[in-house]
Amino acid sequence: MKCSANVGKGDKLFRIIVGIAVIAAGVYFKSWWGALGLVPLLTAVTGFCPAYMPFKLSTKGKEEQA
Repeated sequence: MKCSANVGKGDKLFRIIVGIAVIAAGVYFKSWWGALGLVPLLTAVTGFCPAYMPFKLSTKGKEEQA
C-alpha cells in the first residue's frame, strides 16, 4: 500500500485554520475536545490524509503532483 501525499495547498491551508480553531475552542471552553484539532494539523503538516485513500482522492493539483 503506497502512502503518498494527497493533500494540496488549499486543503492544507483549510486544515491548518480548522485545526487551530478547534484547539482554540477547546482551550476557551476548557475541553479535551480541542485535542481533535491535532488531526487536521497533522494531516496538513504531513500532506497525507488516510481518509482519502479508500476513495483514491487527492486535492493536489497537476503542478503539485511532481
